[in-house]
Amino acid sequence: MIIALAAIASAIFMGINIGGNNAAAAMGAAYGARARTKRQAVTLIAIFSLLGAVLSGEEVIRTLGEGIVPGNTITLTAAIIATSAAAISLFIGNILKVPISASQSAVGAIVGIGIFYGVLDTQLLSQIVGWWIATPVLAFVLAYLSGKYIHPRLVVWLVEHESEAQIRSTIAKLLTVTGCYVAYSAGANNAANAVGPIVGAGFMDPTTGAVIGGLTLGIGAILIGGRILQTVGTDIAEICTIRAIFIEAIAAIIVHGASHYGIPVALGQLVPAAVIGIGCANRGIDTIKNKTVKRIVTMWITSPLVAGLIAYTAISLVS
Repeated sequence: MIIALAAIASAIFMGINIGGNNAAAAMGAAYGARARTKRQAVTLIAIFSLLGAVLSGEEVIRTLGEGIVPGNTITLTAAIIATSAAAISLFIGNILKVPISASQSAVGAIVGIGIFYGVLDTQLLSQIVGWWIATPVLAFVLAYLSGKYIHPRLVVWLVEHESEAQIRSTIAKLLTVTGCYVAYSAGANNAANAVGPIVGAGFMDPTTGAVIGGLTLGIGAILIGGRILQTVGTDIAEICTIRAIFIEAIAAIIVHGASHYGIPVALGQLVPAAVIGIGCANRGIDTIKNKTVKRIVTMWITSPLVAGLIAYTAISLVS
C-alpha cells in the first residue's frame, strides 16, 4: 500500500513540475507578446495538455515505459526512483526559473536505472538523442527564416489589405489556435515523462497513465507556470504577436510529429530555441549572448545528467 501511494505521489510531483516548466513554456511566446495574461495562458495549457495526453500520449508513454529499458526489468521501486529523480531535476529548473526538458530529465533518469541493471536499448536511445539535437536546431532555423523573411512581408501585406481592427482580430484568433496546439502537443509528449516508468512497471495501463499525466500537467501549469512564462516570454528577446504565432506553430508541429513516432522530445528546448531564432532575425547575433540564454543552455546539458546520477545512486542504495 505504501509503495503504491509512493508511486502515485512521484507521478503527481513529476507531472506538476512538468506543467510548471515545459507546458508553461508553450505559452511563453504569446505572453511575451502581451497577447495573453498569465491566467489565460495557464488555463489554456491546463485544458489542452489534458486533451493531448489522453488523445495522443500513449505512444510516448510506451517508449518511456518499456522501450529504453524493457518493462519487465523495471520494478515499481525503480520506477518511483526514476520518476522522482527526473522530478527533482525539473524542480531545480523551476526554482531557477529556467525552462528545461522534462523529456531529457525523464530519459536521463531511466538511463541511470538501465545502466545499473545493465539493460539498455542503445539504438533507441541514440535515436532519441538524435531527435534532441536535431529538433532545437530545426526550430531555431525555421524561426530565424520566418522572422527574417516571412514576417516582414506578411506585415506589409496585412497593412496593405486589412484594417487595423481586422489585423488585431486575425492575430488574436491565430494566437489562440497555435497556443492551444502547443499545449495539446505538450500533453501528448510530456505526459509520458510523469507516468512512463510507472506504466512500464505494470502499476497502471497507458490510458490511465495518460489521464493522470494530463491532469497533473494542467495543475502544475496553474500552480507554478507563471515563473517560466516570465523567463521565456520576456527575458530572452522582444516578441511581437505575429512572431509569437510563428514560434508556437513551429514548436507545436515538431512536438506533435515526434509524439506520432513515440519520441520524447524537448519542448523546453524547442520554444526557447525558436524564441532565440526570432530574436536573432530581429536583433542579430547579440541575442545569443544573453545571460538568460546561457543559463538555459547550461541547464539543458546538466539536467539529464543530474537525473541519471540521482536515479543510479538511489537504486544502488536500495538494491
